[in-house]
Amino acid sequence: MNEACELLGVRPQTIYAYVSRGKLEVAPDPADTRRSLYRAEDVAALAKRKQAGRKHETVAANTLFGAEPSIPTALTAFFRGRPYYRGRDVISLSASATLEEVAQLLWNAEQAVDFSSPEAAPGKPGRALAFTALAGLAAEGHSTRGRLTRVLHGEGQRLVGLVANAFGARQGSKPLHVRLAQGWKQPPEVAGLLRTAMVLLADHELTGSAFAARIAASTGASLPACLLAGLTTLSGPLHGDASGRVQALFGEVERLGEDKAIDHYLSTGLALPGFGHHIYPDGDPRAAALLALFEPSKMITRFIEQATQLTGLQPNIDVALAALVAHHQLPADAAFALFATARSVGLLAHSLEQLGVAQVIRPRGRYVGVMPDMPQGRAGSAQ
Repeated sequence: MNEACELLGVRPQTIYAYVSRGKLEVAPDPADTRRSLYRAEDVAALAKRKQAGRKHETVAANTLFGAEPSIPTALTAFFRGRPYYRGRDVISLSASATLEEVAQLLWNAEQAVDFSSPEAAPGKPGRALAFTALAGLAAEGHSTRGRLTRVLHGEGQRLVGLVANAFGARQGSKPLHVRLAQGWKQPPEVAGLLRTAMVLLADHELTGSAFAARIAASTGASLPACLLAGLTTLSGPLHGDASGRVQALFGEVERLGEDKAIDHYLSTGLALPGFGHHIYPDGDPRAAALLALFEPSKMITRFIEQATQLTGLQPNIDVALAALVAHHQLPADAAFALFATARSVGLLAHSLEQLGVAQVIRPRGRYVGVMPDMPQGRAGSAQ
């Protein structure tokens, strides 16, 4: 028994389990009937499979936590430090494209995409209204299975329009960035900034929210359910709501000054929210593209310069969004509103793409808890 346990790296209870499942042949020891002998070939085969399983677990863990992408996608990729939508440079697209045009590209739609909405969302604008409206549709929505792609595209258009309206966009047929600017009582030049920001935010490869939407889609869930799964994941402060942390940081800078605010973080070993990005070690090009279009306040500009000098990290898109909200005095939750509305396009693109895979996404768990009590058997040894 001891030799078998050592070779397989398991406890006696596991040896008994292998025997009970027929994976390990056992025979009484002729020299001592109180002992058992285990077939050497079975022990070797189990050891080989166990080693292969460890390799599989390592690959699976690395896949889930960012070492390698695990799902094939033709939507977004990164080349030389820049994001691309279906092979199109996102930074270049943001100079003139609308979110509607990007949706047509990401959805691979034959017809132009239209996010117009004739009705205003009932209730106080904000994420609570957006999530509540989507939840109602998800509860009664039809499965995505067995429906034509063009029908799903039409439903996707209505869903993005609903999300935008829930965040305060004015109803009508104008492009979505114009309707948001009107709803937030902003001039046309700000509408152009909103357009750029949303194009930059539409998708970002296999993020946590995209993975959540894909999991829902793989089960045949309705399109609003897929979008809701993605947006609720997006709402985390380590994902799409990261700009909220940057806005809080800007508040500290305003109260304490940039020197004291930065010292507070760096002296306690805390990372400054909004600086650095693991995908863009040389700087987030989305942030650079957006910040180049307006001049943040002197306080925020000094803070960004000093933080960059002290940390060596460049501001990411969350800093750019928070600076945009502060500069134009947009609604308090406007950064998340822009992120959620724009990323709805990408989440729906991931959901639609996942429909082409006739398999439910079902990762396996790697159990690391307490082992169950197993029936006790006779002691033995491997031979």
